[in-house]
Amino acid sequence: MSEWQAIEVLSIAIDGPSGSGKGTVAKMLAEEVGLPVLDTGLLYRLTGSVAMQRDVSLADETEVSVLVEKLLGEIEWTVDGIFLAGENVTAGLRSEQVGAAASKVASMPSVREKLLGLQHNLAEKGCIMDGRDIGTVVLPDAPAKFFLTASIRERARRRWAQLKDDSDNSLETVLEELKMRDQRDAERQHAPLKQAMDAIVIDSTTLRVDEVVDRMLGVLERRKLIVRST
Repeated sequence: MSEWQAIEVLSIAIDGPSGSGKGTVAKMLAEEVGLPVLDTGLLYRLTGSVAMQRDVSLADETEVSVLVEKLLGEIEWTVDGIFLAGENVTAGLRSEQVGAAASKVASMPSVREKLLGLQHNLAEKGCIMDGRDIGTVVLPDAPAKFFLTASIRERARRRWAQLKDDSDNSLETVLEELKMRDQRDAERQHAPLKQAMDAIVIDSTTLRVDEVVDRMLGVLERRKLIVRST
């Protein structure tokens, strides 16, 4: 049973660059407050993955947009992950190749627009949503917004630790790829990675996950968005 509970339907936005730990933090926070956690990055990873499987050019926005239109009717997004035509495909979306494809399709305005409606519908029921434009675009009115960051070397180390059993990439290679992804995410014209003006910034470089979550819980409690379960 969760130690805390939301006072009302609550949506929490967590943004930050790749490797900042937002996914791990979101899951732990969700367990604490009894909310589902939804990783918006999976939508773009799924799009990029299916595009590669079906030989859709990642450089052609029109083709990718048409693909997304077809996928919308097949996607089911739950606390257990993302399903396509009834199959949980989450595990296959974590590779660096899929991540690079996701970064490309995420820069396409028409693709983001089509996926935005799906995200809005899910958020209405209350959730913790993490991504790169949640506080600025997807949930601009969320009562709690956090921007999680860390030094780029620490983010690369974390990412490399996740991948080292399934990849031959060195830490330096992962670092360079992360720098390029950061640049793409920050410079894209539509919904770039950006800290919301009213977001609480947490630098997790030297913090444990539970310490980050404790800080978030403190903010939520002070704002009277959560109370301890009786």
